[in-house]
Amino acid sequence: MLKKKEFHQPDHILIISFFVLIFIGLLMLYSASYFVDCREYNDCFFHLKRQLVRGFLPGLILFLILSFFNYKFFKKWSLILFLLTLFLLAMVFIPGIGLAKEQAHRWVNLGIIFQPSEFAKLAFIIYLSAWLSKNKDKIKSFKEVFFPFCIFLAIVSVLILLQPDFGTLMVFVSFSIVIYFIAGGKILYIGGLISIAIPSVLFLVQRTSYSWDRITAFLHPELDPSGIGYHITQSILAISSGKIFGRGLGYSSQKVSYLPEVISDSIFAVMAEELGFITILIIIALYFYITYRIFYLAFSSDQFFGKLLAVGIGFWFIFQTIINMGAMLGIFPLTGIPLPLIGYGGSSFVVFCAAFGILVNISRQTELKKS
Repeated sequence: MLKKKEFHQPDHILIISFFVLIFIGLLMLYSASYFVDCREYNDCFFHLKRQLVRGFLPGLILFLILSFFNYKFFKKWSLILFLLTLFLLAMVFIPGIGLAKEQAHRWVNLGIIFQPSEFAKLAFIIYLSAWLSKNKDKIKSFKEVFFPFCIFLAIVSVLILLQPDFGTLMVFVSFSIVIYFIAGGKILYIGGLISIAIPSVLFLVQRTSYSWDRITAFLHPELDPSGIGYHITQSILAISSGKIFGRGLGYSSQKVSYLPEVISDSIFAVMAEELGFITILIIIALYFYITYRIFYLAFSSDQFFGKLLAVGIGFWFIFQTIINMGAMLGIFPLTGIPLPLIGYGGSSFVVFCAAFGILVNISRQTELKKS
């Protein structure tokens, strides 16, 4: 817990924005899932209730606990957090626990089905931030910092590639490079790492049929609009049919029989169709404003660990937002990366709530200037 002398009021604007986004997410989940739940489960609130019980409730508890739990203690647990990251990513391969879907090993069943990689993202951000802050005086060293950094990232990447999950790999590599850069790492080293990583990933994607199909659908959705190009075609159709003011909440036609994954990956397309261009712009602005508050908090912190941790969480948050929305708009290939705090998925929701709890705790120990 925080010592009394360290405690002061948190960033209330960040907290309010966070809960507004959660409210929008639950409202849209209700709208996106209503028809399917009535038809398939005979319970029109089936997915909303599950999200409240398995996502919102545990997420809120973690948010409150971590809001008051001193984030600096995580720095002492860096090795444990790295081992936890590896264990979480390896859980999907444990017989009897790991679950496979379409040759992808990404879920485990411990009474509740969840995706360990979502929890591993936050654990690895905390670990990297702690490790780099401990080694900030040697950050320019290739041998003592950059090389071990690459080894850590390589071990994690191999476990993700074995699943395989290229979308998650992209998230891990991206926020890791950003944290290393903010810590003061050499741009030359980063450039070298990127120049090796990009062609390597493209080579591996080409050898994985379903991933290559997504690239093909992204580049040429018109070649097979009823096959590999179906998802992106229906998504763009849903977004475009929303026009300026939308069809109205609950009145999406694409979610009924056409758009795949309406309660998770494609919920942005449902929002655009029902709420329209103007409201979607407001929601996008909210995401970027939250990110601004996180980065403002990061660069206001006098603790190097807190700075790296906030930057890592902030970049992870906005990166997933951009990738998810971009995929629905046809700007990026489909990746399966969830939209933060909006859409069905307990694992992602709970972990982001935990991450925001840590951010609130950082703000309790950081004096923010009036802006």
